[in-house]
Amino acid sequence: MSRWNPILIAALATAPALVLRAGDLHTAPATEAVVFGVAILGAAFLLTWAAEVAEVDISQGLALSFLALVAVLPEYAVDLYFAWRAPHQPEYAAYATANMTGANRLLIGIAWPLIVGLFWWRERKPELVLPRSRCVELVFLAIPTAYSLVIPLKGTLSPIDVVILVGCFVGYMWRTARGEVEEPELLGPALALGELRPTWRRAAVAILFVFSAVVIFGSAERFAEALVHLGKNAGIDEFLLVQWLAPLASEAPEVVIACILTLRGDAQAGMGAMISSKVNQWTLLVGTLPLVYSISAGTPSALHLDARQVEEILLTSAQSLFAVAVLANLRLSRLEAAALFVLFAAQLGFPNTHVRYGFAVLYLALGAMTLWRRRHDLPQFFRAGLFPDETKSSGPRL
Repeated sequence: MSRWNPILIAALATAPALVLRAGDLHTAPATEAVVFGVAILGAAFLLTWAAEVAEVDISQGLALSFLALVAVLPEYAVDLYFAWRAPHQPEYAAYATANMTGANRLLIGIAWPLIVGLFWWRERKPELVLPRSRCVELVFLAIPTAYSLVIPLKGTLSPIDVVILVGCFVGYMWRTARGEVEEPELLGPALALGELRPTWRRAAVAILFVFSAVVIFGSAERFAEALVHLGKNAGIDEFLLVQWLAPLASEAPEVVIACILTLRGDAQAGMGAMISSKVNQWTLLVGTLPLVYSISAGTPSALHLDARQVEEILLTSAQSLFAVAVLANLRLSRLEAAALFVLFAAQLGFPNTHVRYGFAVLYLALGAMTLWRRRHDLPQFFRAGLFPDETKSSGPRL
């Protein structure tokens, strides 16, 4: 019965938000931020567990595509709201960018080093070695990362970005579906669901999907508005609240499950989940922002970026480039993980624009130097990521 307790707790965590939403009740912004943020967190856990179990019953290709969409749903719901409001309230465009950049930088700056730290604590090994199959995620992270460096130069998120970034996501799904099939390893609550008889299991998964989606989309608007009003009332920069607090609720379940996998001795799967999450967010999440903006505006439109948004996207792109360069040899050492964390943490203490551009330049320089050192391995790296027959060799050689 203990495996069911987390499911019950996560479901109960959504109750206050459902009551406020159903009764159209309002309270202080700080209270609403907590209530609806906790509801998104609880629903995100339910969604993650249901998604794991769904892999048992649906085809591998469909599972990969579906689960990739599910993975970004909590983050996407909040960003969708900001992008939808932006044509009518231009200041909301900045919030959409804030949420997107915060989510992407948290994954590389916090989640990746955390997995390596837990791996070292458990195994006492100086570096985490990934299988060659992870070249797929890394190549399809490298391609949109290279393109993302153009976005700050043109100063917009436009329909062409939809075509390129969502196209990268579709290519990633197509390539992943052609890879080797792996049986899902169910843990804790997911295992409890997986042990049900097939009819009950499928019904439970369907109910959790619908319930979680309703909670997430029902809470996104109230949570987003609560953060904005909380910042204004408390004299705190709303951009920063949206950038760092909003992603915590949506990212936590994936990170927690990756940490559990690592502590159970499967750090490769834990890191793989975090890399895949970054690919999903850097392609599908970013690519849909101008799409939603255009639909709301009623015509194909570009979401124009102000100076702060340009700075944030450049910094996020530069961090992503350095991360890809570091993992291009399929190894992440304690020193490299520490560098990812320290560079991320250090930039938080320097709001000055010139200093933050300096961090972007540093990321780009470190990434370029790392890629140059590994230049002879890059053709093999891209072949392994783009062509299925290249991933079957055992162990990395890069």
